[in-house]
Amino acid sequence: MNKDIKIPPLYYPLWFFLKGLSLLPLPVLHVLSDFLYSVVYYIVGYRKKVVLQNLRNAFPEKSEQEIKQIAKGFYKQLADVVVETLKLSSMSAEEMRRRITFTNQYLLDDLVKQGTPVLTMGSHAANWEWVLPAGAVQFGFPTNGIYKSLHNPFFEAYMLHTRSQLGARLIEMKDTSRDFVRNRKVPRVVAMLSDQTPMRSEIQYWTTFLHQDTPFYVGAEKLSNMFGYPVLYLDVQRTSRGHYTLTFETITDGTQPKPATEDHYPITEEFARKLEATICRSPADYLWTHKRWKHKRPEGASQEAF
Repeated sequence: MNKDIKIPPLYYPLWFFLKGLSLLPLPVLHVLSDFLYSVVYYIVGYRKKVVLQNLRNAFPEKSEQEIKQIAKGFYKQLADVVVETLKLSSMSAEEMRRRITFTNQYLLDDLVKQGTPVLTMGSHAANWEWVLPAGAVQFGFPTNGIYKSLHNPFFEAYMLHTRSQLGARLIEMKDTSRDFVRNRKVPRVVAMLSDQTPMRSEIQYWTTFLHQDTPFYVGAEKLSNMFGYPVLYLDVQRTSRGHYTLTFETITDGTQPKPATEDHYPITEEFARKLEATICRSPADYLWTHKRWKHKRPEGASQEAF
């Protein structure tokens, strides 16, 4: 464990229990996932109303039977993400390479070779927790990720450990600007999960996403415009249980700025369209438990320009 990660002594038993579970082979953990799915979906019903309503709103053309089938598939995938994140605590670099395939890494490599950071805009699709560690073992340059700290001290320390134990470096969201100023010329990749819901006070851009008014963070766009950094969309696809392919798509190479206006953020807009395509390809593999559409667009707010 990273010596800078401090576990509160009260949580030592839980820490060693989870570390012990992580030593089990992944096929065994997937059996545990099947049990977890049954409990969460059939007994607990964790956020089932939120999931079903999100799916109905996002796919109004689908029947109620189709919506329920997607919901079941989602809870199965969510249970897999939980145990696969648990496995990450002790996963070797060799196993990570076997389970994650980058289909066009050359696209990222060529941009990093130009000598500046490259931003990747990712999402909560398929297994988002494996993306950063996979890059850390696969790429030949620093792999950084921006994260939002957790309130619970144990899970904050545990997730920092799992996300960094294969060599990735984490940047807390509040330190993003400071880190980019300090390391603005360091060739590296910086991963950002760009589909989270902004706080109401931080909303700067609305667009239509999955048939609904949706706010997006614009941090990646601002960093790209400020420093001239390239931006790639990261498409994650589950190919089989415990195996994923990652594909990069260019949003901007950084050489020709895409200036944002008060009404339109072109980089963020393109991210929203690409993410929409990822979700429609495999709806069950997206994270539906969050209240993604809890904010309403204020009357008179500008519509996006297509």
